[in-house]
Amino acid sequence: MPRRSGRRLLHLLAAAALTVTASLTASANSTASAAPGSPALTPPLGWNSWNSFGCGITEAQVRQAADAMVSSGMRAAGYRYVVVDDCWFDPQRDAAGNLRANPTKFPSGMKALGDYIHGKGLKFGIYQAPNEKTCAQGVGTYPGSTGSKGHEAQDAATFASWGVDYLKYDWCSGSGTLNEQIAQFAIMRDALRATGRPIVYSINPNSFHAPTGDKYNWGEIADLWRTTEDLLDIWQNGNTN
Repeated sequence: MPRRSGRRLLHLLAAAALTVTASLTASANSTASAAPGSPALTPPLGWNSWNSFGCGITEAQVRQAADAMVSSGMRAAGYRYVVVDDCWFDPQRDAAGNLRANPTKFPSGMKALGDYIHGKGLKFGIYQAPNEKTCAQGVGTYPGSTGSKGHEAQDAATFASWGVDYLKYDWCSGSGTLNEQIAQFAIMRDALRATGRPIVYSINPNSFHAPTGDKYNWGEIADLWRTTEDLLDIWQNGNTN
């Protein structure tokens, strides 16, 4: 990659690592934990595309991030997950209702991208939402309605076939009670388990929704969970954990 973009990406990776570390440290006193047999009995470390690229994420950028995680020494330090956030998908499912990659942004497809990431000794993560729309679709910055609601088993099987190792599942809606959230998150939990592939299940109950905080032990549902809105690599962003 060009030297300038390479330096920028390394900076973004370092910032992401600091953000993850701060989040984990702040939660260290919690007694909640993932369920026995979880593929994430220790906190997963890695990089997520959202804070760096938002909805503009492309296959080329993800490949560059994977390369940088290796060349920078982050992989050797234990950072293994490369997670592609919102806006990776075609705005329309195929005729059979399957998810597919946005052909302009991810021309090789998600299976090929996962193979590339695995070839670097890293793990492949992906984003979805339990509602009819993903977060970007819900706020109108990306077209379509391709959330997993009603497609949970189908999407879980698709992710497993692509070699996905980590799913970020984002409740990006202000509607829904806590019990409704629990029920929807549990559907995908069961669908992922049914694939037979060990996929880390990371949920966010808090986007545009009252933070659940300590009201519920999500360890009965997921391997890890968010307790706040988005955290950025700055100190004065108004968020606490």
